[in-house]
Amino acid sequence: MRHVATLRIGPVGFRIGSDWRTPVDQLRTLYRDYPQPEDGIADFNVRLFAARPWRRVVRPSVMIGGDFTIPDAAPLPLAQGVLAAEMGMNLQMALAQRRYLLLHASAAERDGRALLMTGESGAGKSTLAALLMTRGWRLMGDEFALLDPATGLVHAFPRLVSLKNAAIGVMERAAPGGRFGPFLAATPKGDIRHLVPNAAAIAAMDVPARPALLLFPTYGQAQAVRPVEPAETFVRLTQASTNYVAMGERGFDALTGLVRRLPVRAIDYPDTETALALVETLWSELA
Repeated sequence: MRHVATLRIGPVGFRIGSDWRTPVDQLRTLYRDYPQPEDGIADFNVRLFAARPWRRVVRPSVMIGGDFTIPDAAPLPLAQGVLAAEMGMNLQMALAQRRYLLLHASAAERDGRALLMTGESGAGKSTLAALLMTRGWRLMGDEFALLDPATGLVHAFPRLVSLKNAAIGVMERAAPGGRFGPFLAATPKGDIRHLVPNAAAIAAMDVPARPALLLFPTYGQAQAVRPVEPAETFVRLTQASTNYVAMGERGFDALTGLVRRLPVRAIDYPDTETALALVETLWSELA
């Protein structure tokens, strides 16, 4: 393709090609501190392309392709090209990753131990992970937690943190010195702005951590904490994994091992300060 960027996020290398310069320039800026793929060889390729030649210049719209694609996916406007690139990288992981069991979860590390948070869209897991990063935790990822079936360790995947709607203002106030991407209005997921993980997260992206606590957060409810039984935890995590079925027996063994080892709680919270206090309390009591 005309314009290409390569980078590595944790153990996974990507090559992103584009018909347009702007998305690649934005990626290079936002990911400027990230390493290159091991030996220069990317694990996955992403393509941002125009479905028709004239779509490069006339109302340009970005189709998302790569090694693995979703047929008939709707294009995005060129102004949202960096979002298309992020979606393309996530798509490759979701459809093709087989080395690690993927959990749609945010992860943060302290003292070599990992906190995992998973839940439905809007639960606040990305915002909580980003806020923990501003309070001394190491951000390991906000989209995927990579569970190694062989060791039971979680590997970091600290991509750009995707902040949505009200979370954008929350993080702009909490991290006034943070590096943010362009403001993307009216995307299919609402308003979005990406936050670059801090230097500590990027420097330690190759350092795994032992899972120590799993939380199922829910935003917008009165403060509450509830234990979650292993059977319910297992079912929830199978639903939160994009490659559990494809991993077969390895995925089953990895997930059952995780459920047996981890303390698990569901937390409801009305605001982020309440949530952060709950996280710190449960971490000190259970992890």
